[in-house]
Amino acid sequence: MTKKSPNPIDKHVGSRVRMRRMMVSMSQEKLGENLGITFQQIQKYEKGTNRIGASRLQHISNVLGVPVAFFFEGAPSGSPATGFSEDSSPAYVSDFLATSEGLALTRAFTRISDAKVRRRIVDLVEALVNETPAS
Repeated sequence: MTKKSPNPIDKHVGSRVRMRRMMVSMSQEKLGENLGITFQQIQKYEKGTNRIGASRLQHISNVLGVPVAFFFEGAPSGSPATGFSEDSSPAYVSDFLATSEGLALTRAFTRISDAKVRRRIVDLVEALVNETPAS
């Protein structure tokens, strides 16, 4: 018997919960306390292994100060996009922002007011990537 893998939407919603929780500098334990559940349950939600029910997601959105729709932004649709809708951010952007390093880098980078300095940082990072040997 094989273990069922998490649904891509559940994983996405969980990663958005994690990203927002980290953005507001809240621990899993503190979020769990606010929701009346354990931090282990928060971990399962964030990994997508446990699905978040509608009422619980509404409560999470209130605690984290975002609308419920925030958790679905950029979610995989499962079907090709139609019409003239704007493409959502690629999954790697959400994945990056869901890490502590990605969030710290984004926060620091957006505080740099000089556009030329920001451009030089981007150039530096791109040069570092080009110099790093592929593994």
